[in-house]
Amino acid sequence: MLQTRPTIQIVPAKSDQVSLILSFIRKLADYEKLSQEVIADEALLREYLFGARPTAEVVLAYLNGRAVGFALFFTSFSTFVGRPGIYLEDLFVEIDARGRGVGKAVLRHLAGLAVERGYGRVEWAVLDWNQPSIEFYRSLGAKPMSEWTVYRLSGEALQALGTGDVPG
Repeated sequence: MLQTRPTIQIVPAKSDQVSLILSFIRKLADYEKLSQEVIADEALLREYLFGARPTAEVVLAYLNGRAVGFALFFTSFSTFVGRPGIYLEDLFVEIDARGRGVGKAVLRHLAGLAVERGYGRVEWAVLDWNQPSIEFYRSLGAKPMSEWTVYRLSGEALQALGTGDVPG
């Protein structure tokens, strides 16, 4: 029996695909054991991804014509490199489509965008426990930036600092 190669397509998402994007976000949150953190809804995604001032981009991954994943990314800037970069916020591929080249195709697409746009790098974060993803990223030549620690301001702390209500 002749084995055929899977057909993988990576395409920019359109505004009428917000419900699909949100479904992938929820599946990613389930996988990362962070479902309780998802407060995004279709209206927010429509505004910030496809509104008057989009702040991020999304590509969808198709395997043999079926949507099986997504990547959400935005432009960052490196003061040391002196050029923009792509920050990959989220990458998700359906479990039954993993190991078939979809994730690699998504990252190849993002790297191609970075090169095409004259950007200096593509960066992302991965959860420490996610060994399958860590091994996959390393197989592509990605290097962990172990000397850096991510900090985050959100919720009440963000509100307090943003409104000047921080003591001191």
